[in-house]
Amino acid sequence: MAHGKRILVAGGAGFLGSHLCERLLNAGNRVICLDSFFSGREINLRALMGRGGFQLIRGDVSEPLDVEVDQIFNLASPASPKDYLANPIFTVKTCVYGSMNLLELAARQNAAILLASTSEIYGDPAISPQREDYWGQVNPIGVRACYNEGKRCAETLCFDYARHHDVRVKVARLFNAYGPRMRLDDGRVAASFIAQALRGEPLTIYGDGSQTRSFCYVDDMIDGMVRLMDSGDELTGPVNLGAPEECAIVDLAKRVLSLTGSSSPLRFLPWRQDDPRQRLPDIARARQTLGWEPAVDLREGLRRTIADFRPRLAPAASTAAS
Repeated sequence: MAHGKRILVAGGAGFLGSHLCERLLNAGNRVICLDSFFSGREINLRALMGRGGFQLIRGDVSEPLDVEVDQIFNLASPASPKDYLANPIFTVKTCVYGSMNLLELAARQNAAILLASTSEIYGDPAISPQREDYWGQVNPIGVRACYNEGKRCAETLCFDYARHHDVRVKVARLFNAYGPRMRLDDGRVAASFIAQALRGEPLTIYGDGSQTRSFCYVDDMIDGMVRLMDSGDELTGPVNLGAPEECAIVDLAKRVLSLTGSSSPLRFLPWRQDDPRQRLPDIARARQTLGWEPAVDLREGLRRTIADFRPRLAPAASTAAS
């Protein structure tokens, strides 16, 4: 990775964004973190505050921004169904207006920009594994459409700016990242299962648990995004980034129970509207163009994530006991 760049990370106080800020700063870059703190947290940036080359801006990407940058990573959007369902209009504005503002900034600064898109653009897929040339099956008026369609529109904007304004764009489609610094109340399944297991609460499964996901450890996901950003301008994407292993939700729950030593029961709830039944990325493009594939397997990634969650849950348990 080239050192000494001025890099803007929009959504940099979030789970993924904070890891990315740390990776870029450690590589000798100057990092500007922009976050509205809708779902991001200051504690994620605690180790970076006060370090030379790091700057935090509290702001909303749906408003225009003017800073001097060489690269832009657009991670600005709620990513957990819990968050984007709570404020769908904010989510759409962040995905669409935010992407447009950052693309305008990239055009003015002649900066490269990477959009952290999502596997959710495939909707409830009719094919598996999902390849980048698959257009997906999305309900445009469903409850999850604010995120699905918001990201689809963000991708459209990227390629329109590339075609009409020669902006150097990169699009990464992320499949279910997990790892340390996820919020205890994140709402995504890996975080929910770990928190529930450590608290001794039932692990809540929507439907019968047969739906599948592909879980990619945070370090691998960050590595894939950095490699894509630093690739040649001819590689625009989209590029799937995710683990090429399919895991049923009920099997994930059993793995978490085994690794935590929890005796929590499984609690099955009704299916959630538009909940995809299958997720599995085809990562041939990432392998061929980036030399990338995940290095951390699910067991090891869960073990590291559990180790991060335990001390954060301990104070809450102590307070409840007193």
